[in-house]
Amino acid sequence: MGQGGEPRRTQTFDGELGAAVARAQEGDEAAFAVAYRLVQPGLLGYLRGLVGEEAEDVAADAWLEIARDLGRFRGDGAGFRGWTATIARHRALDLLRRQKVRPRQSVLEQDVLELPSRHNTAEQAFETLSTERALALIAELPRDQGEAVLLRVVVGLDGPAAARVLGKRPGAVRTAAYRGLKRLARELGVTEDGPDTLGESR
Repeated sequence: MGQGGEPRRTQTFDGELGAAVARAQEGDEAAFAVAYRLVQPGLLGYLRGLVGEEAEDVAADAWLEIARDLGRFRGDGAGFRGWTATIARHRALDLLRRQKVRPRQSVLEQDVLELPSRHNTAEQAFETLSTERALALIAELPRDQGEAVLLRVVVGLDGPAAARVLGKRPGAVRTAAYRGLKRLARELGVTEDGPDTLGESR
C-alpha cells in the first residue's frame, strides 16, 4: 500500500485506466475491457465488504450502469474509480434496502483526531492478510469505519474521492478510516510505534 492509504498499484495504473476510459468513450470495446480489468478487483472487494456473497451480482448490475452512462463521465483514471465506486455503492444500498437490512448510521466527531506519520503499521499488517480474512475483519467494524477502510485501502481512493462516494466530509472519512485501521491493528495484535496517518491532504 502506498503512503496515505492508497495502494501503489492504483497510482501506477491510473494513467493506463484514464487512457482506456477515454478510448472506451469513443466506442473501443477492448479499451472498456481494460478499464474493467483494472477496476473490478477493488470494486468487488469493496462490494464484498458491503453485501457479502451478493457482491458479484451487485457488481454486474453496477457495470451495466457504468457501461450505459460511460459517455457522461468526465475525469481521469482516479476519478473513474471514484465514479464506479459510487455507482456500485448505490446498487449495494438498493439491495440492502430490498433485504430490509439498513446500514448503521455513521456517528463521528468532526475532525477530532491528529492524523500525522509516514509509517502506517496497521496498513502494513493489513497487507499481509488474505482477502477473505481481511474482509471478515472489516465486516466486524462499525459500518462507517468499514466503508472508509474499504474505499481507502481496497478501492484505493484518496480522502476527497472516498468522501464524495460516501457523501461525507473528507475529514470525517479520514477519521473513520483511521479508527478502522487502528481497530484492525488491535485485532491483529499490532502496536503503533507512533502517530498514524492516512494523509492530511487526502
